[in-house]
Amino acid sequence: MIKTDILIIGAGPTGLFAVFEAGLLKLKCHILDALPQAGGQLSELYPKKPIYDIPGFPEVLAGDLVDNLMEQIKQFEPGFTLGERAETIDKQEDGSFIVTSNKGKQFHASVIAIAGGLGSFEPRKPLIDGINFYEDKGIKYFIKNPEKFRDKKVVIAGGGDSALDWSIFLSNIASEVTLVHRRNEFRGALDSVDKVQELKNAGKIRLITPAEVIGINGAEHIESVVLDENGAQRTIATDYFIPLFGLTPKLGPIGDWGLEIEKNAIKVNNALDYQTNIPGIFAIGDVNTYPGKLKLILCGFHEATLMCQAAYQIINPGKKYVLKYTTVSGVDGFDGTRKEAPKAVVKAIV
Repeated sequence: MIKTDILIIGAGPTGLFAVFEAGLLKLKCHILDALPQAGGQLSELYPKKPIYDIPGFPEVLAGDLVDNLMEQIKQFEPGFTLGERAETIDKQEDGSFIVTSNKGKQFHASVIAIAGGLGSFEPRKPLIDGINFYEDKGIKYFIKNPEKFRDKKVVIAGGGDSALDWSIFLSNIASEVTLVHRRNEFRGALDSVDKVQELKNAGKIRLITPAEVIGINGAEHIESVVLDENGAQRTIATDYFIPLFGLTPKLGPIGDWGLEIEKNAIKVNNALDYQTNIPGIFAIGDVNTYPGKLKLILCGFHEATLMCQAAYQIINPGKKYVLKYTTVSGVDGFDGTRKEAPKAVVKAIV
């Protein structure tokens, strides 16, 4: 069992920043997320798209913002359990909680902070007969370990950033990469589209458009996929089929925890600390709702800050915390490091 002060469910920007604010209060965090990497939607859906409304950043790529947040919290040594979904919760006699994941892993925490964005994300699966049979038998909705595809034949379907980026990346690993899209036009970063064009011209990516994967063949593992290309069927041999059609947000099992839900979002007390109707459980970021709610990253940062202040009082009852600006107090990491402004030099002028 993993023990921590705050269990943060969701590794998006709000959940990551909560680690920093908790760290300033000497509170330890562990993050649980159903996606295979940190960053939530920023990493999974649009890592190369710019964001313009982060204070202090006139423009920052979504993936770079995630990298910066990960660097910012490194001092506080958060634990990560990725690729697992929060399934059940049990409140203990002392007011703490035990959360169990869909893979049976357990987490014991004094406070729960649900920062799951729009919920747990599940892949949008293409409507292909028998597709469930081939899951873990050649179909991959996420790429966790690119080395798995070394010297293999891979078919990728999709027309967004993920499909473009992984086609480019795997062109140097797989023996053969085929990118299939139902349109000739791609909705992705211009440099990625240009790179795919370049790799296609060099014979490193086979591009088939407009086309759609409509069938899968294979006894125990995928052996080929069937394409519909302008009304004509075509079969392509492959070891792996990777459909990248985005993610569908779902509140998932958290919706059965007894929390007050409104329009698939968790109601919170925004007048104070973003606590839910269950004491000790907070909801921050896009997953919550309250009058005037705005689903913006910067609002999630604010909510995470106030949540951590309330969590401190739950974990340290009766103990007063005196707010100090980091420019004055510095930042002491759990790893023994310290960040602080340079000391003023005292020197007489003669």
